[in-house]
Amino acid sequence: MDRKELQKIMIESLAIEAEDAKRAGRLGYMARALVQATLPHKATSANEFHRENGVFSLTILAPSKVGLPYGSIPRLLLSWMTTEAVYTRSPLLELGPTLSAFMTELGLAPRGGKRGDITRLKKQAESLFCSTISCQYSDNKTSQGGGFRITKDYTLWWTPKSPEQLPLWKSTVTLSTDFFNEIIERPLPVDMAALKALKRSPMSLDIYFWITYRMSYLQKDTVIPWPLLQGQFGADYAQTPQGQRDFKKKFLLGLKKVHSIYESAKVFAVDNGLLLKPSPPHVAKRPAPILEGARQKASTSNPPVLPPMMTSSGVFLQTETFEKAKRVAPGMDVYYLEQEWREWIAKTGKRPDNPDAAFIGFCKRKAK
Repeated sequence: MDRKELQKIMIESLAIEAEDAKRAGRLGYMARALVQATLPHKATSANEFHRENGVFSLTILAPSKVGLPYGSIPRLLLSWMTTEAVYTRSPLLELGPTLSAFMTELGLAPRGGKRGDITRLKKQAESLFCSTISCQYSDNKTSQGGGFRITKDYTLWWTPKSPEQLPLWKSTVTLSTDFFNEIIERPLPVDMAALKALKRSPMSLDIYFWITYRMSYLQKDTVIPWPLLQGQFGADYAQTPQGQRDFKKKFLLGLKKVHSIYESAKVFAVDNGLLLKPSPPHVAKRPAPILEGARQKASTSNPPVLPPMMTSSGVFLQTETFEKAKRVAPGMDVYYLEQEWREWIAKTGKRPDNPDAAFIGFCKRKAK
């Protein structure tokens, strides 16, 4: 067997593994921009946070009333939102029929009280949704960057005493156009089971995201110096010899946890940093699934049969089209109109030449 045949077999095997993961509800995604530099690990009294990764830097600003997002919950939320957006191809996300169901998806326990997961989720969700993120690439020759909000708007209904109760209105989050486009165009595949296993350690989650990202394109052995790693992962540690030792100890502990899940990752501590060797990706590098509309919950024994408009040959709408639809049909739910429009197309069996213009025309007629 030559090298090309072996490589083909490995690729096919990884693709099968990814398909199995998707059917089991394990295939998820994460925003690449928030993998290169990460959120705070611990609570801080400041409302501005900065991290660097070589020529890339990230700054997070939050209103002082809600504070900066920190810990594992915002990371789990980000991955959940990215996954939902990739699957549904919609910036409008529903957080599940009940608070309890949503928290189960995140791997959290629906318990109230001062230290309960419900209280922590409420605070971290509000902090994350209210934060503004700025990214910058800068070297000796050029400098470029931009900023965005994670969400455009959100409505959260909390029933901590009865998390199983169906609320009067559904909790929803609408992603900002910039963030939605970013995660739709370049999502990072991850294993949701791995996130739940690492959920108690924000450092471990960050390492898992980062190694998964690096292995998706790594071509040769690379050593990342410890000072650079501390700038990327350890902004909570002092830039002193003791602070560097504390960071290294914490990082290696997190790496050990990641290795227990991502065993094929060839990542080793060396004297001057971390050695990365090309390794198989934890989740196969493959096109994002095209499942427009509400995400279907699949089972390993009976994979869902998707209707014609939810296959890879489906009709796709630009994010800006929904904004225009809101203007031509004021006061109407454009996402419900989209569902009606797709059902109408499915009945006629005719694919529009210009889907965006066709949908806007449909909204105008409904508005009249």
